[in-house]
Amino acid sequence: MSGTTLRELLSQSVATLKLANVPSPEVDARELLQRALGLSRVALLTRAAEVVVEADAAKVADLVARRAARIPLQHLLGEVEWGGVRLKVDGRALVPRPETEVLLELALRVAEGWLAPSLSTSHKPRAKSILDIGTGTGALALGLKNALPDADVWACDISGEALALARENAALNGLDVHFVPSDLLGAFLQLGQPRPVFDLIVSNPPYLPAADRETADPEVQHDPELALYAGDDGLALARPLVAEAWQVLLPGGTLLLELDPRNVEQLAGEMQGWHSEILCDLTGRQRFLRAVRAG
Repeated sequence: MSGTTLRELLSQSVATLKLANVPSPEVDARELLQRALGLSRVALLTRAAEVVVEADAAKVADLVARRAARIPLQHLLGEVEWGGVRLKVDGRALVPRPETEVLLELALRVAEGWLAPSLSTSHKPRAKSILDIGTGTGALALGLKNALPDADVWACDISGEALALARENAALNGLDVHFVPSDLLGAFLQLGQPRPVFDLIVSNPPYLPAADRETADPEVQHDPELALYAGDDGLALARPLVAEAWQVLLPGGTLLLELDPRNVEQLAGEMQGWHSEILCDLTGRQRFLRAVRAG
Protein backbone atom coordinates (compact mmCIF):
# COMPACT_ATOMS: atom_id res chain seq x y z
CA MET A 1 0.00 0.00 0.00
CA SER A 2 2.98 2.35 0.49
CA GLY A 3 3.22 3.01 -3.25
CA THR A 4 -0.47 3.74 -3.70
CA THR A 5 -1.41 7.19 -4.96
CA LEU A 6 -4.32 9.16 -3.61
CA ARG A 7 -6.19 8.61 -6.87
CA GLU A 8 -5.68 4.84 -6.67
CA LEU A 9 -6.68 4.75 -3.01
CA LEU A 10 -9.90 6.59 -3.82
CA SER A 11 -10.65 4.18 -6.68
CA GLN A 12 -10.03 1.14 -4.45
CA SER A 13 -12.26 2.60 -1.74
CA VAL A 14 -15.10 3.20 -4.18
CA ALA A 15 -14.81 -0.38 -5.45
CA THR A 16 -14.97 -1.76 -1.91
CA LEU A 17 -18.09 0.24 -1.10
CA LYS A 18 -19.76 -0.76 -4.36
CA LEU A 19 -19.23 -4.43 -3.53
CA ALA A 20 -20.91 -3.81 -0.17
CA ASN A 21 -23.92 -2.19 -1.91
CA VAL A 22 -23.39 1.12 -0.15
CA PRO A 23 -25.91 3.51 -1.78
CA SER A 24 -23.49 6.35 -2.66
CA PRO A 25 -20.00 4.79 -2.87
CA GLU A 26 -18.26 7.65 -4.69
CA VAL A 27 -19.52 10.35 -2.33
CA ASP A 28 -18.85 8.26 0.78
CA ALA A 29 -15.34 7.29 -0.34
CA ARG A 30 -14.40 10.93 -0.88
CA GLU A 31 -15.80 11.93 2.51
CA LEU A 32 -13.88 9.14 4.25
CA LEU A 33 -10.59 9.98 2.55
CA GLN A 34 -11.00 13.64 3.45
CA ARG A 35 -11.72 12.67 7.05
CA ALA A 36 -8.87 10.17 7.39
CA LEU A 37 -6.25 12.34 5.70
CA GLY A 38 -7.40 15.78 6.80
CA LEU A 39 -7.85 16.96 3.23
CA SER A 40 -10.24 19.47 1.71
CA ARG A 41 -12.28 18.61 -1.38
CA VAL A 42 -9.94 20.70 -3.49
CA ALA A 43 -6.84 19.00 -2.08
CA LEU A 44 -8.30 15.60 -2.83
CA LEU A 45 -8.36 16.61 -6.49
CA THR A 46 -5.15 18.60 -6.81
CA ARG A 47 -2.99 16.08 -4.93
CA ALA A 48 -4.42 12.97 -6.60
CA ALA A 49 -1.02 11.84 -7.96
CA GLU A 50 0.72 11.98 -4.56
CA VAL A 51 1.74 8.71 -2.91
CA VAL A 52 -0.05 7.99 0.35
CA VAL A 53 2.10 6.82 3.25
CA GLU A 54 1.29 3.39 4.64
CA ALA A 55 -0.08 4.63 7.98
CA ASP A 56 -2.53 6.98 6.28
CA ALA A 57 -3.59 4.29 3.82
CA ALA A 58 -4.34 2.02 6.80
CA LYS A 59 -6.54 4.74 8.34
CA VAL A 60 -8.51 4.98 5.13
CA ALA A 61 -8.82 1.20 4.82
CA ASP A 62 -10.21 0.97 8.37
CA LEU A 63 -12.86 3.62 7.77
CA VAL A 64 -13.84 2.15 4.41
CA ALA A 65 -14.16 -1.32 5.93
CA ARG A 66 -16.45 0.03 8.63
CA ARG A 67 -18.58 1.83 6.04
CA ALA A 68 -18.70 -1.38 3.98
CA ALA A 69 -20.12 -3.01 7.14
CA ARG A 70 -22.89 -0.39 6.76
CA ILE A 71 -22.02 1.73 9.76
CA PRO A 72 -23.58 5.12 8.91
CA LEU A 73 -21.25 7.57 7.22
CA GLN A 74 -22.23 10.27 9.73
CA HIS A 75 -21.09 8.07 12.65
CA LEU A 76 -17.72 7.59 10.98
CA LEU A 77 -17.29 11.29 10.29
CA GLY A 78 -18.34 12.17 13.84
CA GLU A 79 -19.83 15.53 12.89
CA VAL A 80 -22.19 16.86 10.24
CA GLU A 81 -23.23 20.31 9.06
CA TRP A 82 -27.01 20.55 9.29
CA GLY A 83 -29.40 23.47 9.24
CA GLY A 84 -26.67 26.04 9.79
CA VAL A 85 -25.15 24.30 12.83
CA ARG A 86 -22.48 21.66 13.50
CA LEU A 87 -23.73 18.47 15.09
CA LYS A 88 -21.89 15.64 16.77
CA VAL A 89 -23.54 12.41 15.61
CA ASP A 90 -23.34 8.96 17.19
CA GLY A 91 -25.50 6.05 18.25
CA ARG A 92 -27.19 7.98 21.07
CA ALA A 93 -29.68 9.65 18.71
CA LEU A 94 -31.17 9.47 15.25
CA VAL A 95 -28.90 10.72 12.48
CA PRO A 96 -30.49 14.01 11.31
CA ARG A 97 -31.94 13.52 7.82
CA PRO A 98 -31.84 16.02 4.95
CA GLU A 99 -35.65 16.04 4.70
CA THR A 100 -35.88 17.33 8.27
CA GLU A 101 -34.15 20.51 7.10
CA VAL A 102 -37.41 21.20 5.25
CA LEU A 103 -39.19 21.05 8.63
CA LEU A 104 -36.70 23.63 9.90
CA GLU A 105 -37.43 25.83 6.88
CA LEU A 106 -41.18 25.55 7.51
CA ALA A 107 -40.65 26.62 11.13
CA LEU A 108 -38.61 29.62 10.00
CA ARG A 109 -41.43 30.62 7.64
CA VAL A 110 -43.78 30.68 10.63
CA ALA A 111 -41.23 32.86 12.40
CA GLU A 112 -41.14 35.32 9.50
CA GLY A 113 -44.53 36.55 10.66
CA TRP A 114 -43.07 37.31 14.09
CA LEU A 115 -40.31 39.41 12.61
CA ALA A 116 -42.60 41.82 10.76
CA PRO A 117 -42.29 45.43 12.02
CA SER A 118 -44.58 46.10 14.97
CA LEU A 119 -47.34 48.67 14.54
CA SER A 120 -46.40 50.01 17.94
CA THR A 121 -42.87 51.02 18.91
CA SER A 122 -43.73 51.85 22.50
CA HIS A 123 -42.73 48.44 23.80
CA LYS A 124 -40.61 45.51 22.77
CA PRO A 125 -42.63 42.40 21.86
CA ARG A 126 -42.09 39.44 24.18
CA ALA A 127 -39.63 36.77 23.11
CA LYS A 128 -41.40 34.06 21.17
CA SER A 129 -41.36 30.59 22.70
CA ILE A 130 -40.57 27.41 20.73
CA LEU A 131 -40.54 23.75 21.77
CA ASP A 132 -38.85 20.86 19.95
CA ILE A 133 -40.32 17.51 21.07
CA GLY A 134 -38.04 14.48 20.74
CA THR A 135 -35.00 16.61 20.04
CA GLY A 136 -32.46 13.79 19.54
CA THR A 137 -29.18 15.45 18.52
CA GLY A 138 -30.80 18.84 19.17
CA ALA A 139 -30.82 19.56 15.42
CA LEU A 140 -34.15 21.37 15.13
CA ALA A 141 -33.87 23.27 18.40
CA LEU A 142 -30.33 24.42 17.66
CA GLY A 143 -31.10 25.28 14.04
CA LEU A 144 -34.00 27.44 15.24
CA LYS A 145 -32.02 29.13 18.01
CA ASN A 146 -29.18 29.84 15.59
CA ALA A 147 -31.56 31.52 13.13
CA LEU A 148 -33.73 33.17 15.82
CA PRO A 149 -31.39 34.23 18.63
CA ASP A 150 -34.08 36.21 20.43
CA ALA A 151 -36.50 33.26 20.60
CA ASP A 152 -36.91 31.28 23.83
CA VAL A 153 -36.17 27.75 22.62
CA TRP A 154 -36.95 24.60 24.62
CA ALA A 155 -36.24 20.98 23.71
CA CYS A 156 -37.23 17.70 25.31
CA ASP A 157 -36.55 14.00 24.86
CA ILE A 158 -37.36 10.82 26.77
CA SER A 159 -33.81 9.54 26.22
CA GLY A 160 -31.20 10.75 28.66
CA GLU A 161 -28.45 9.77 26.24
CA ALA A 162 -30.00 11.84 23.46
CA LEU A 163 -30.34 14.84 25.76
CA ALA A 164 -26.68 14.53 26.75
CA LEU A 165 -25.72 14.60 23.06
CA ALA A 166 -28.01 17.57 22.41
CA ARG A 167 -26.40 19.49 25.27
CA GLU A 168 -22.96 18.73 23.83
CA ASN A 169 -24.13 20.08 20.49
CA ALA A 170 -25.51 23.22 22.12
CA ALA A 171 -22.10 23.82 23.72
CA LEU A 172 -20.36 23.08 20.41
CA ASN A 173 -22.37 25.84 18.73
CA GLY A 174 -22.49 28.25 21.68
CA LEU A 175 -26.30 28.26 21.72
CA ASP A 176 -28.56 28.60 24.76
CA VAL A 177 -31.45 26.11 24.63
CA HIS A 178 -33.46 24.80 27.60
CA PHE A 179 -33.25 20.98 27.63
CA VAL A 180 -35.85 19.02 29.60
CA PRO A 181 -36.15 15.24 30.12
CA SER A 182 -39.74 14.43 29.19
CA ASP A 183 -41.94 11.70 27.72
CA LEU A 184 -43.59 13.83 25.03
CA LEU A 185 -44.99 16.82 26.98
CA GLY A 186 -45.36 15.04 30.31
CA ALA A 187 -42.81 17.18 32.18
CA PHE A 188 -44.54 20.38 31.07
CA LEU A 189 -48.07 19.18 31.82
CA GLN A 190 -47.06 18.16 35.35
CA LEU A 191 -46.10 21.74 36.17
CA GLY A 192 -49.73 22.74 36.58
CA GLN A 193 -50.71 26.40 36.20
CA PRO A 194 -49.14 28.57 35.08
CA ARG A 195 -47.59 26.05 32.70
CA PRO A 196 -45.29 27.04 29.84
CA VAL A 197 -47.06 28.22 26.70
CA PHE A 198 -45.54 28.08 23.25
CA ASP A 199 -46.03 29.94 20.00
CA LEU A 200 -44.55 27.11 17.96
CA ILE A 201 -44.06 23.40 18.57
CA VAL A 202 -41.98 21.31 16.16
CA SER A 203 -41.34 17.60 16.18
CA ASN A 204 -39.81 14.83 14.11
CA PRO A 205 -41.27 12.01 16.22
CA PRO A 206 -40.90 8.28 15.64
CA TYR A 207 -43.32 7.63 12.77
CA LEU A 208 -42.43 4.35 11.06
CA PRO A 209 -44.84 1.39 11.29
CA ALA A 210 -43.37 -1.42 13.39
CA ALA A 211 -43.36 -3.77 10.37
CA ASP A 212 -40.66 -1.59 8.76
CA ARG A 213 -38.11 -3.24 11.06
CA GLU A 214 -38.09 -6.19 8.69
CA THR A 215 -37.05 -4.16 5.62
CA ALA A 216 -34.98 -1.33 7.13
CA ASP A 217 -31.64 -0.47 5.53
CA PRO A 218 -28.61 -1.76 7.49
CA GLU A 219 -27.63 1.80 8.42
CA VAL A 220 -30.98 2.34 10.15
CA GLN A 221 -30.16 -0.44 12.58
CA HIS A 222 -27.55 1.87 14.11
CA ASP A 223 -30.24 4.42 15.04
CA PRO A 224 -32.08 3.95 18.37
CA GLU A 225 -35.33 2.03 17.77
CA LEU A 226 -36.96 4.40 20.25
CA ALA A 227 -36.53 7.18 17.66
CA LEU A 228 -37.88 5.21 14.70
CA TYR A 229 -40.92 3.01 15.25
CA ALA A 230 -44.37 3.91 16.58
CA GLY A 231 -46.88 1.09 16.57
CA ASP A 232 -48.73 -0.63 13.76
CA ASP A 233 -49.49 2.53 11.78
CA GLY A 234 -46.59 4.69 12.92
CA LEU A 235 -48.85 7.11 14.81
CA ALA A 236 -48.70 5.67 18.32
CA LEU A 237 -46.68 8.68 19.53
CA ALA A 238 -47.93 11.36 17.14
CA ARG A 239 -51.53 11.01 18.35
CA PRO A 240 -50.84 11.72 22.05
CA LEU A 241 -48.32 14.38 21.01
CA VAL A 242 -51.07 16.28 19.18
CA ALA A 243 -53.42 16.01 22.16
CA GLU A 244 -50.79 17.22 24.61
CA ALA A 245 -49.56 19.99 22.31
CA TRP A 246 -53.07 21.52 22.34
CA GLN A 247 -52.70 22.08 26.10
CA VAL A 248 -49.45 24.08 25.95
CA LEU A 249 -49.76 25.82 22.58
CA LEU A 250 -51.14 29.34 22.54
CA PRO A 251 -54.35 29.91 20.52
CA GLY A 252 -53.21 30.72 17.02
CA GLY A 253 -49.94 28.89 17.65
CA THR A 254 -48.52 26.42 15.15
CA LEU A 255 -47.67 22.73 15.40
CA LEU A 256 -45.29 21.36 12.75
CA LEU A 257 -44.72 17.62 12.40
CA GLU A 258 -42.65 15.42 10.13
CA LEU A 259 -44.45 12.13 9.46
CA ASP A 260 -44.45 9.25 7.01
CA PRO A 261 -46.14 9.77 3.62
CA ARG A 262 -48.17 6.65 4.44
CA ASN A 263 -49.77 8.07 7.58
CA VAL A 264 -49.74 11.88 7.44
CA GLU A 265 -53.22 12.07 5.89
CA GLN A 266 -54.58 9.73 8.54
CA LEU A 267 -53.39 11.96 11.38
CA ALA A 268 -54.55 15.15 9.66
CA GLY A 269 -58.05 13.68 9.37
CA GLU A 270 -58.13 12.97 13.11
CA MET A 271 -57.14 16.48 14.23
CA GLN A 272 -60.46 18.01 15.20
CA GLY A 273 -60.29 21.70 16.14
CA TRP A 274 -57.05 22.33 14.30
CA HIS A 275 -56.63 24.16 11.01
CA SER A 276 -54.30 21.69 9.32
CA GLU A 277 -52.43 21.49 6.02
CA ILE A 278 -50.29 18.73 4.53
CA LEU A 279 -47.06 19.79 2.84
CA CYS A 280 -44.60 17.93 0.61
CA ASP A 281 -40.91 17.20 0.87
CA LEU A 282 -38.41 18.00 -1.88
CA THR A 283 -39.35 14.84 -3.79
CA GLY A 284 -43.06 15.72 -3.82
CA ARG A 285 -44.10 13.21 -1.16
CA GLN A 286 -46.62 14.28 1.47
CA ARG A 287 -44.53 14.34 4.65
CA PHE A 288 -45.19 17.41 6.80
CA LEU A 289 -48.23 18.51 8.76
CA ARG A 290 -48.73 22.17 9.63
CA ALA A 291 -51.57 22.75 12.09
CA VAL A 292 -52.75 25.95 13.76
CA ARG A 293 -54.50 25.72 17.13
CA ALA A 294 -57.96 27.27 17.00
CA GLY A 295 -58.83 29.88 19.58
